[in-house]
Amino acid sequence: MRKELLNKANLAWLLLSIVSFVVLSILMKVGIIGSYYSITLYNIFINIILAVSLNLVIGVCGQFSLGHAGFMCIGAYCAGIMVKMMPNMTGLAIGVLIGFALSTIVALIVSIPTLRLKGDYLAIATLGFAEIVRILVQNMEITNGAAGLNGIPKLTTFPLLFVCAVIAILVVCNFTHSAPGRACLSIREDEIASEAMGINTTKYKVIAFVIGALLASLAGALFACNFYVIKPDQFTFNKSIDILVMVVFGGMGSMTSSVLAAVAIGIINVVLANFSEIRMIIYGLALVGIMIFKPTGILGTKELSFKKLFDKRKEKSA
Repeated sequence: MRKELLNKANLAWLLLSIVSFVVLSILMKVGIIGSYYSITLYNIFINIILAVSLNLVIGVCGQFSLGHAGFMCIGAYCAGIMVKMMPNMTGLAIGVLIGFALSTIVALIVSIPTLRLKGDYLAIATLGFAEIVRILVQNMEITNGAAGLNGIPKLTTFPLLFVCAVIAILVVCNFTHSAPGRACLSIREDEIASEAMGINTTKYKVIAFVIGALLASLAGALFACNFYVIKPDQFTFNKSIDILVMVVFGGMGSMTSSVLAAVAIGIINVVLANFSEIRMIIYGLALVGIMIFKPTGILGTKELSFKKLFDKRKEKSA
């Protein structure tokens, strides 16, 4: 077991993570990444968690969901309310756990009946769920209604955000390469054939949906404790589309592409900051262009794999 964990590929990923963290931390400390670009960097890491979690549902399991904004909303408000009562990391941790519990319950309630649907029907059902969550939040006293929550303590630090993003990627990648993950891949390719082979398709679709919901809730909690203010109109249909764009833009089924797409779209958002009115139009045009010229996304299902790289080098040397 120890040898499996300490193989060259895992050590290479660990080294890449440490180097990335150190470089970004130094750039922020010396002021090369200023306060404005730090906000963009934080947004990118939150989007990485969201994109990777949605890619699990859409890219790995093949279920077209538009309800991610709803789970993000649950996580954001649970963390925001708890942190206002306990303005410390303990309050954030409790808020995240409450968000996890609520998201799990809601995900089970939503997924068990709706994941029997397919295609557009599933998309409409999950979109309806996200809107129900937003309307409920907008009309509750504890959430301060449409005015939202103000003065949320900023507890989301870069190290915390970086670690959470790495954990999200590890969870999704390990799930994808596990037995349930392979069952989800078979469901994506041919659900009828999977059922014929004895795979409980509803069970594995629900598992993937719940994991995606938990990670979206985590992203919502980090979002709330980073931007001081959260309002129901931050979790509309447009937010779900934003996350979907990242998944489609990079490539469905590839976690590497989700990370690259989150980075690319984060940079594009900075460039288009002065054109907020036409941002969604440009997103739409970009999606149409990708569907025409590169329907599988930038990377498709390709993954950056140190294991394959080391295996190729071994073959060449042999």
